[in-house]
Amino acid sequence: MDSFLEKQTRVVLFGRAALALGFGDGGARFGKTQDVDAILPAVEMARIESDAQFWAAIALTNKTLEPSGLYLSHLFTDRQVALTPGWLEKIVAVPSEGYKHLQIFRPSVTDLILTKMMRNDREDLEDIGFLMEQEEVSPSSLDAAFQSVTRLEIPESQAIFEGMQPAVREIAHKLEVARLNKGHSRQSTIPLDPDWWAKLTSPPNIAKGIEKDREIEL
Repeated sequence: MDSFLEKQTRVVLFGRAALALGFGDGGARFGKTQDVDAILPAVEMARIESDAQFWAAIALTNKTLEPSGLYLSHLFTDRQVALTPGWLEKIVAVPSEGYKHLQIFRPSVTDLILTKMMRNDREDLEDIGFLMEQEEVSPSSLDAAFQSVTRLEIPESQAIFEGMQPAVREIAHKLEVARLNKGHSRQSTIPLDPDWWAKLTSPPNIAKGIEKDREIEL
């Protein structure tokens, strides 16, 4: 993509691409993801929508990658993704010194956790566990983040987000207890109470991987 850009362009990644690229060697295990998800800040949408070189670079990138099955396809506005207010001021730069124009960022750990709570997917819970191992996130700070998120546009997404909160809070609590008991040591895996997963997966009308209204397919 960098080779097709004509000027400095910022891309804020989320999803597994953000885990693969934004956490050094620890994120290498997420490199098997086939697509790249990015967030488009609503406050910048007028400029982004008129940025012809940006859209052309994405189209050319996807054309180049097509034979490999890789693609950059899912772009969301921040009004479609669970994020804290002021998330854009807290984004973290991903090392990209080798690029001429492309500037890569990811959301903060807390915001990445929130974005992982929008699907009914156990894999996302495992990703959340990884994120909490990278940076200490207390149950109280999570509760504050949950309360600050603007209600999501899609009712099903909001229901999933709310339904995931007990399980995510449990992960944070177990890690907090482990740090207190072991001098802030980190566990490599966090066992989950299976009852939480049963509660998350039992509602029949919540679909996995709900598409957002304004998702842009390229």
